[in-house]
Amino acid sequence: MNSKNKTYKIILSGGGTGGHIYPAIAIANELKLRYPDAEFLFVGAKDRMEMEKVPQAGYAIKGLWISGIQRKLTLKNMMFPFKLISSLWNAKKIIKQFKPDVVIGTGGFASGPLLQVATYKGIPSLIQEQNSFPGITNKFLAKKAEKVCVAYNGLERFFPAEKIIKTGNPVRQDLLDISSKRAEAIKYFDLVESKQTLLVLGGSLGAKAINELMVNELDFLQTLNIQVIWQCGKLYYQSYKLYGNTKHVQIHEFINKMDYAYAAADFIISRAGAGSVSELCIVGKPVVFVPSPYVAEDHQTKNASAIVNENAALLIAQDDLKVDFKNKFGQLVASKEKQEELSKNIKKLALVNAAKDIADEVEKLLNK
Repeated sequence: MNSKNKTYKIILSGGGTGGHIYPAIAIANELKLRYPDAEFLFVGAKDRMEMEKVPQAGYAIKGLWISGIQRKLTLKNMMFPFKLISSLWNAKKIIKQFKPDVVIGTGGFASGPLLQVATYKGIPSLIQEQNSFPGITNKFLAKKAEKVCVAYNGLERFFPAEKIIKTGNPVRQDLLDISSKRAEAIKYFDLVESKQTLLVLGGSLGAKAINELMVNELDFLQTLNIQVIWQCGKLYYQSYKLYGNTKHVQIHEFINKMDYAYAAADFIISRAGAGSVSELCIVGKPVVFVPSPYVAEDHQTKNASAIVNENAALLIAQDDLKVDFKNKFGQLVASKEKQEELSKNIKKLALVNAAKDIADEVEKLLNK
C-alpha cells in the first residue's frame, strides 16, 4: 500500500508554555499538508495553556493530571507521585484507544508519561528539544526515542549522538520576508521614518525587570533620538500605559502583528526563550538579550550565550541592567559597524526550514 494513502494516526505532546506548544502545532500543520487524511491528537497537562491554544489551532486535545516538581517541599510535590501514576494510567488508555503510528514530544510535563508509555509499547517516537540546555523530561525520554531534533550545537552532552538531528525550532512563516514590509510597518505603528526604532519584548505576560529598565531609561533613549515600541505585557499594561503619552514611546499590552514590529525595528531588547531566539535569528536585527534568571536550569542564559559566543548578539544579565545598559546600548547605537556585524552573524545562525525538516524525520519513522 502506498504510504501516502495510509491514514496515519499521530499523537503530539508538549505544553506548559508557548515555547512547547507552538512547535508542536507547527509540526502538526506541516504533517497535515503531507497527509491530509491523517488523524491528530494532542496530549497536554490539564489546566495549562495548551488546553486552550491547541483547540484554537483546530486540533483535538486530551489533558493529563500532571505538573512539575517544585524545588522545595510543598503540597504539590507530595501530590506528584499520585499525579504521575494517574498520568501513566491515562496515557496508557489514550494510546490503547487511539493506536498512534508515531508519537512526537516537544517538552513539558505531559510529554513525559505519554512518551514513556509509547516507547514501552514499541511505538516510534521523536523528541523536539528547543533549548540549548534540555529539560529533565527530554533528557530522560531521549534514551528510548528514535530521533531527537535539536536547535543548537553541542547537545551530545545530553543526548545519544547518533539520534541527534539539528533542525532548529519551527518559527512563524510570516517572519521570512520582513525586509519587504518595512514601509508598511512604519505606517502601521505611525513611526517617524527618519528616526531609529527600538523594539522591547518581555514575553506575553511581560518582564518586570525589562519594564523597570525602560521607565528608568526613557529620557536616555530620547537623547539618542530613538523611538520605542514597547510590549510591556498583560500583567503590567494598566500601570505602564501612561508612559506611552510621549511622542517617542508607544506601549502595547501585546503585539499581534509581530512581523511588522520586527520589520520596523532597528534594535531589539528581548528575553531569551528558545522560540524568541529562533525568531530573532531569522529577523537578523541587532539584539540585546536580557535572559530571565527564573527559568529551570537558567536555560535562557544558556540560549543567549550560544548566540553571543558567535558574536551575533549582546547579553546583559538582569542584575547588571542598571550598571551596564547605558554603556552597552549607547555603544551599539553609535557603531554602525557593530550593528552590521551582529546582524550578519545572527542571520547565519537562522534555521528556516525547521518544521519541514522535523516532518521529514517523522516521515522516515512512519515509513519504516
